[in-house]
Amino acid sequence: MKKICSIYSSPKKNEMYLYVLKADALKKVPESLLVAFGAPRHTFDLVLSPERALAREDITVVLANLEKQGYHLQMPPAEDEYIQHLPEELLRRNDPV
Repeated sequence: MKKICSIYSSPKKNEMYLYVLKADALKKVPESLLVAFGAPRHTFDLVLSPERALAREDITVVLANLEKQGYHLQMPPAEDEYIQHLPEELLRRNDPV
């Protein structure tokens, strides 16, 4: 089952993406999600199939969501806790940031 998919990025959250079927565009995405997502910016189109690997998403979940609800929302990766505290630690040591 191959699907031609359009990928949109969020202007509000770095590395948040919305996958939709190209033929449907954004028609099936709930208005409330679009408001939270921000004005979608078309990033690229992609042919998805069960054999294709995606970098951060499970292809079977993406395809199932596209089939069931008409879209798939890819959330940004969680930041590691040590990265969040790194600048503070550097400042305490008087190292330049």
